[in-house]
Amino acid sequence: MASETERLDQRASELMAEKEADSRTRLYAGPMGAVLTVVLVGFALFELWANLSGTLGAVKLRTAHIMLLLPLAFLLYPTYKKERRARRLPPVWDILLCLAAVYCFAYILRRYDALARTGRLSDTDVRVGVVCLVLCFEAARRTSGNLAVIALVFLSYFAVWGRWVPGSFGTAAFPLKRVVKSLVWDTIGILGTGSGVSATYIFIFVLFGAFLKYSGFSQFINDISLTLVGRSPGGPAKVSVIASALMGMINGSAIANVATTGTITIPLMKKTGYKKEFAGAVEAVASTGGQFTPPIMGAVGFVMAEFMSVSYTKVMLAAAIPAFLYYLGLLWSVHLEAKRLGLSGLAPENIPRAAEVLRARGHLLLPLGLLLGMMFAGYTPLYAAILAIILTVPVSWLRRETRMTPRVILDAVLEGTRGAIGVGVSCVIIGVIIGSVNMTSLGVNFGNLILKVVGEGQLFLGGLMVMVMSIILGMGVPGVAAYVIVYAVAVPVLRGVGATEMAANMFCLIYACLSNITPPVAMSSYVASGIADSDMTKTSLIAIRLGIAGFIVPFFFLDNPILLYGSTEGVGIAATAYAFVTACVGVLALASALSGLPTEKRSGYVTALRLLTRALLAAAGVLFIKPGLTTDLAALLLIGAELLIARLFLEGRNA
Repeated sequence: MASETERLDQRASELMAEKEADSRTRLYAGPMGAVLTVVLVGFALFELWANLSGTLGAVKLRTAHIMLLLPLAFLLYPTYKKERRARRLPPVWDILLCLAAVYCFAYILRRYDALARTGRLSDTDVRVGVVCLVLCFEAARRTSGNLAVIALVFLSYFAVWGRWVPGSFGTAAFPLKRVVKSLVWDTIGILGTGSGVSATYIFIFVLFGAFLKYSGFSQFINDISLTLVGRSPGGPAKVSVIASALMGMINGSAIANVATTGTITIPLMKKTGYKKEFAGAVEAVASTGGQFTPPIMGAVGFVMAEFMSVSYTKVMLAAAIPAFLYYLGLLWSVHLEAKRLGLSGLAPENIPRAAEVLRARGHLLLPLGLLLGMMFAGYTPLYAAILAIILTVPVSWLRRETRMTPRVILDAVLEGTRGAIGVGVSCVIIGVIIGSVNMTSLGVNFGNLILKVVGEGQLFLGGLMVMVMSIILGMGVPGVAAYVIVYAVAVPVLRGVGATEMAANMFCLIYACLSNITPPVAMSSYVASGIADSDMTKTSLIAIRLGIAGFIVPFFFLDNPILLYGSTEGVGIAATAYAFVTACVGVLALASALSGLPTEKRSGYVTALRLLTRALLAAAGVLFIKPGLTTDLAALLLIGAELLIARLFLEGRNA
């Protein structure tokens, strides 16, 4: 058993190294390892101090953040994929890149105030700005290659070939000085919102997730999930859903979540009796949804709140119903598959008692409780998260088995800081995309084009185009970075066709996250299928079926935001509760209609009738999800017809 676990861990590491740069970072030994440890700890302490004290202005914090971020990216991330990971010293060129990054961004720190007063760039300012862009692109190439390519396309459109594009998508001829000023020295480029959220929310919450992990919170989640659903039919799969959802909302990385929890949950599901494609799909879908699941939402919710200039509490409440419906559909599909296969739950001796779990590790909920309590009390998420990080250490000392020693604390700091580097560089290079879109009015022009094609008020058609765009732009990109890209390009489109601001943002966020299970890239499905030794295409298609609620619900809250609790003025709790209940019924009906579809071809009127009843049930599910009394009555009629056909023609026949 131990050898099998080790084999799966090795397989997961290989898959992660192939698809995610964070898994192939360099490992230094000797004095360089000690130096790197000091730098990483210093970076973490600087971020905690800067965000807690608030003495640095926004631009200076972002500049200092990048000045520390880029050298660490050059030291940790290899120049090319196949580079040897174990090293004693970094290559000479990486040392030169580190020195260049420190010099250039220190120059910006010293020069920015004077430039803000005059607005005039000297030749030296332009040269430094060009070097800064080159450094950012090189760091992004190493940490997230696809994103660097996308940013390069936007930059080249802004600076070079956009002037030769005919029609409304053509741009003016921007000189080099204008390009550098916009993308480097103004707050719409690399010093814009992307680096701002990296220096604040992302860094702090990634660090918080690392502290929770090293305190033993992951084991607590797994144990409490076992106590809740372990004995029910298909218990291991349900444990996977709950545990992956809770871990995914904390770490914000669907791929990393699959690679860590999947090595345990996927073999357990296969051993219980689930097919390997189904087991991989369950883990992929469960890990993906954590990125838009409250209360933490993988730090994306804080970015959304920043963009919308609203409190995070409002974003968290708005995301609650869509996230619940997503996991309700997944859990019900897992349950129906277990019943169809005749699977049982885990034996009672393999299930820990809830009282014992809470007594052994329940105290680890205190930091999370403090975080939520302070946010609901009106404190900023950053202040609450920093205090929660600090509280995690003494709370872990309440039990011997969870006690964080100085070595464990250091490991948490190092893992949290390293985990924030790749996402941070992605957020910095996103500034190039946002700056290019703003300077060329590409987003406005694209929105106007869609409005001309679909017409004003055509929410469904506009949403369909944005869904495709969000999935494409989100492929192979971390969840936070995917949302920021989609926000710059797609949110204005939805606002133009009549969507509310909250609905437009939540719509783009969910679909950007769902790109992790959407072919042809489907990063989460790829890693999960590798662990399960299953066919990647089949695993991805099953994942889409299991996560169907995530693909359908956003269209209905786009049209009627009542499903986004608290986002619609004048809508009472009773109306929201009614819409929530009917949507739950709809998700259950839809999952039931799609569950256990036969893979082999059959013929005959019985098969046709079965397909008809499934179609009626699926249609009823969609109508129930759409808020409104008329659609609910129509759904009831369809369900009545489905039951009548089943009773008269199918009752007593074998499935």
